[in-house]
Amino acid sequence: MDFKKGEAFYKMKDNNTVLVTLMNSKTDFEIANTFNWYRIPVKSAPLIVKNKSIKYIAFYHTSIFESLKYSIKYYAFVKNVTIKKRKELLPDLLMDPKADNEYYKIEFGPLISLPHEIFSLRNRRILFIPTTEEKFFNANEINYLFHNSPLEDLLWAKFISKNISAERQYLITIDKKNFLLDFALLCKTRNIDIECDGDRFHTNFNAVQYDKRRSNLLEKEGWSVLRFTTEDLHLNFDNSMNVIYQTINKYGGMQEIGNTNLFRYISPDDERQLKLFD
Repeated sequence: MDFKKGEAFYKMKDNNTVLVTLMNSKTDFEIANTFNWYRIPVKSAPLIVKNKSIKYIAFYHTSIFESLKYSIKYYAFVKNVTIKKRKELLPDLLMDPKADNEYYKIEFGPLISLPHEIFSLRNRRILFIPTTEEKFFNANEINYLFHNSPLEDLLWAKFISKNISAERQYLITIDKKNFLLDFALLCKTRNIDIECDGDRFHTNFNAVQYDKRRSNLLEKEGWSVLRFTTEDLHLNFDNSMNVIYQTINKYGGMQEIGNTNLFRYISPDDERQLKLFD
């Protein structure tokens, strides 16, 4: 997974009380609906579970659920979080090689239907989405849920105003390793990864080395990587956006949602600004 970005990351995480988690098994959904609990491996559990700040749990359904696929419809109020072994949770699987593995057992009240489903317009994969109650109960599309850093929210608001269909915290796998891209822009000839680097964290030597290795892997897989610092996005915001617009246009324009054959070029905010590729 990616490193956490910037000191503001931790402050924003303190506000997260809702966890959207993956529901990719009809058996697990039956357990959630009938017995009101869900399990998450201890080794991969997000912070919101480990520190027990989780207040609500919600479920993102995969394609096996047909009419519910790639959407969030159900959530529940969390009552208790404990650690159990797999064989305690699923006693019928005592001979399973994972029987002694530890899981967080999240117990909750009855499932509640959202008044409106939260969809993924691109049918994307997720792992976990920790978020705030405000974002969760007001979102109608999955990208509005993410609550990672003020820098990302600033950039996301600009993308919305420019009708740029970015994907936030976009999950990709390279060499069996998972990476979450702050923003993925899907373009005609080359996709773009945009990273918002909080200065305090990303000036750390180990973090710089990690970022370089990560960028090299992405470039190898055909991604173009743009990284922006706090200064770039606060003091030079217009210039930074112009770099993004130019890069989108260089790679054939943004792919329109719902049509993989249609791409749209982006107009700069100010045609007089110096263009990156002039």
